[in-house]
Amino acid sequence: MLWVKAFHIVFVASWFAGLFYLPRIFVNLALENDDAARRRLLLMARKLYRFMNLLAAPALGFGIWLWVGYRIGQGPGNGWMSAKLLLVLLLLGYHHACWRVLKKFELGTNRYSHVFYRWFNEVPVLILVAVVILVVVKPL
Repeated sequence: MLWVKAFHIVFVASWFAGLFYLPRIFVNLALENDDAARRRLLLMARKLYRFMNLLAAPALGFGIWLWVGYRIGQGPGNGWMSAKLLLVLLLLGYHHACWRVLKKFELGTNRYSHVFYRWFNEVPVLILVAVVILVVVKPL
C-alpha cells in the first residue's frame, strides 16, 4: 500500500505543478501583443496541457486504487474522504476549464484580462490546501 500511496502523491504533486503553471501562461497570453511570442506561449500551453493529462490519469488511478483496493476513507467516521472526492471533482472541472480557456486563446476569442487569470490561478492553490487539511487532519 505504501508504494501505491507514494506514487499517488508523486503524480498528484506533478499534476498540480501543471495546474499552477498553465494559468500563469494564460496571464502572459492575455498580456501579449506580439504574434511570435503569442504562438510560442500557445505552443507551451498546449504541450503542458497534454502533459498534465498524462499526470492526472495515474494520480487518479492510484487514488482510486487506495480508495477501492485498500478501502482508505471508507466506513463510518470518514467524512473527510467524501469532502476530498468532491474537491477532486472540482479539480477535474478546473482542469477541463483550463482546456476551454486554451481553446479560446487558440481561436483568438479570449475576453478576459490578465487580472482575471491571476485570480483564476489561485483556485488550485485553495483546493490543494483544503485537500491536504482533509487528508492529514481528517476533521470530518
